[in-house]
Amino acid sequence: MVYSINSGGLLMKKKLILFCIFCQLFLPRADASYLLDRVVAVVNDEVITWSELYRSMETDAMPEVRKLSEDERKKVFRENETVFLENLINVKLQLQEARNTGIRVTDAELKDAIDGIKNKYGMSEEKFMESLKAEGFTIDEYKKRLREQIMLSKIVNQQVRNKVLVNDQDIDAFIRDNSDFKASTERYHLRHIFFKKPGNPADRPKVEELAQSVYAKITGGGDFVSLAKEYSEDATRNNGGDLGFFEQENLTKEFSSALSQMKPGDVSKPLWTSAGLHIIKLEEKSAKKSPEEIREKAKTTLSNKLFMERYNTWLKSLRERAFIDIRL
Repeated sequence: MVYSINSGGLLMKKKLILFCIFCQLFLPRADASYLLDRVVAVVNDEVITWSELYRSMETDAMPEVRKLSEDERKKVFRENETVFLENLINVKLQLQEARNTGIRVTDAELKDAIDGIKNKYGMSEEKFMESLKAEGFTIDEYKKRLREQIMLSKIVNQQVRNKVLVNDQDIDAFIRDNSDFKASTERYHLRHIFFKKPGNPADRPKVEELAQSVYAKITGGGDFVSLAKEYSEDATRNNGGDLGFFEQENLTKEFSSALSQMKPGDVSKPLWTSAGLHIIKLEEKSAKKSPEEIREKAKTTLSNKLFMERYNTWLKSLRERAFIDIRL
């Protein structure tokens, strides 16, 4: 029962707030011989037992950890038990704060959440109950876990999220200070077949003739990547002429002019630049983002940043005001 907060809201390691309990239904139960019921921490007037901590480590473990043998899994848990315990303490503090401020979860809210889980995963009532029973959960235990998660969501919204306010001036300043949110231009993913510029201008016709013959092979159905590996005269030949992505403003005027008439999949006729002769293939083209889209993305990013700052400050204050005795 470990919970954490990230910029998208209250999550439990990449699981949605109201749906993460579902995932726990399919995790292995802990070995009873290993769940020694001793107190590992006291948080104000509540205790955390070893069995509670171990269960939280089991349910919050990444898939690759759950696939380990029992001994290997226990070793990983022992190495990380302090981190898990700190997280569990944070959860206790937030739930206590929720109760102290009068936050409650009604039976109707709980029912709506359960119905949402069943609908999301296409589970009938019978299948839902079978899943609980198969993993040793009673419906009361399940409801308790889900009720706590809803309470966490409510208290964080009340004390943190609803107090994060971003105005137009904040967004303007954020955009000015972050290059990722400057005016967006189109981006091009390009390949080319390159022919070096000859030292003797008299040899240019020979280069042009070779380029035209390669271009004819391409238009005749030849594979651009294979032909680039065979004919291109720069380092990109090894990866089929892949040049990667370019912002529009970083293109040469020759490339920019040619690409303005092309759509993804098109191949240009041979064209000269100061470096040599190129046959360009436009692999993909990303659309320019509107100023409105840029501002909306900036607003979301800034709001999430401010949320995390305020959340961490709030959580720190909860810990400073609490009695916490760690006995691990």
